[in-house]
Amino acid sequence: MAETNNNLIQGKNGLWEIVMGLEVHAQISSQSKLFSGAAADFGAEPNTQVSLVDAAMPGMLPVINAFCIEQAIKTGLGLNATINLKSVFDRKNYFYPDLPAGYQISQYLYPIVGSGYLTIDLANGQSKKIRITRLHLEQDAGKSIHDQHPHKTYVDLNRAGIALMEIVSEPDLRSAEEVAAYLKKLRMIMRYLKTCDGNMEEGSMRCDINVSVRHPGGNLGTRCEIKNVNSIRFAQQAIDYEARRQIDILENGGTIEQETRLFDANKGTTRTMRSKEHAPDYRYFPDPDLLPLLLKKEEVQRLKDTLIELPDAKKQRLIDQYALSAYDATVLVSEPEIATYYEKLLSKKRDPKVAANWLIVELFGYLNKIGKTIVESPISPEQLGELVDLIGAGVLSGKMAKDVFVEMAETGQAAGQIVSKRGLQQVTNSKEIERIIQQVLQSNPDKVAEYKSGKDKLFGFFVGQVMKASDGKANPALLNELLKKALS
Repeated sequence: MAETNNNLIQGKNGLWEIVMGLEVHAQISSQSKLFSGAAADFGAEPNTQVSLVDAAMPGMLPVINAFCIEQAIKTGLGLNATINLKSVFDRKNYFYPDLPAGYQISQYLYPIVGSGYLTIDLANGQSKKIRITRLHLEQDAGKSIHDQHPHKTYVDLNRAGIALMEIVSEPDLRSAEEVAAYLKKLRMIMRYLKTCDGNMEEGSMRCDINVSVRHPGGNLGTRCEIKNVNSIRFAQQAIDYEARRQIDILENGGTIEQETRLFDANKGTTRTMRSKEHAPDYRYFPDPDLLPLLLKKEEVQRLKDTLIELPDAKKQRLIDQYALSAYDATVLVSEPEIATYYEKLLSKKRDPKVAANWLIVELFGYLNKIGKTIVESPISPEQLGELVDLIGAGVLSGKMAKDVFVEMAETGQAAGQIVSKRGLQQVTNSKEIERIIQQVLQSNPDKVAEYKSGKDKLFGFFVGQVMKASDGKANPALLNELLKKALS
């Protein structure tokens, strides 16, 4: 089966379309849990961050964490969504060893955040709006550990009670690439807002993917849910496999059973986990220990007024204000730390395009080579800015600047120090460059004669010889100008 350019898949019996919606579980960045004061840090020893509330001891009552409520509201605002002034916490009943109470406190009919949307950028340069159905709050379950004993399962309740935002999309996604773009954009927005760190490896962001297939324009097919996918790459692999699995079944006369499936990262396949539950299976009812959550418009407006500039707005501002390309602006806003670095780099009114080029090409290339992030960069915005200034002032040529850049990264020294120490100042004295040009021309009379007879390509030879004679320090623009004059 081959995928066509418009996201349709060619099967034996015609074209097929994948239809997907996502349920993303995002851990709220908070020092404590949703209904208790227990710590919510990652990596603690098992069962060392468990309060009596988290362990569901008799008589313990949940108390809402006001900060988590604010984080959910800010996320909803970042998703262009409606904030519901009244929401209700429900008990979602199911039984599992890592759920001590036998139910999860969640939201069902009355979530804290209603419909919204986010916009994703596609590979063809276009954008697409993905609708958000809702965002609701819920507490996480603990973790069952199966690999510590040959016959026993251990339970770690450190995660039990941690605050989660479940962000549910409409079935607007049509390819694995669109899902990847959606997850990246959602993570980006939450990282800008500092409401979730988006670290999928640590489990603070994971997704359930509802996948179905249909012939273009047909009715929606039966969906299967791929549970707890914890990387964007795995999400794409799971979608590709599951779509083809469903198409093969349908083309061979079978039917799709609605079920929950797991993705096996080692095999690149999905497998049955359980039949799909429906809302009645969970016997939702309002939690009797928690009153409805009532918000005031003024509280929502106060939080809205505190929001920072979000990625889409920042990207457009960089394009409008600095005449950057859409590609450069997209890269610069992809992480809040990158955007902050770039804004600091421009703090002294430097050339925006030159600064962007040095950041995106040189610094990112170096960081990728050494496996570090922008936060761990050995070159600060101020140091890179000094290097850009030396280029603008004509002290360094582009080639010389790249050599200085590498030494800056390896030694931590400032660009000015390296230039002074190594005597790297670019030669901008026209008389000095003219003197070198004359020496080169006098040493190569045959080449001069050939050039004057029409072999224009020899101009590059003379440029190289002058650069060599000047130890690479001659100002390239001035060199070209004076050389043309001398040869004419």
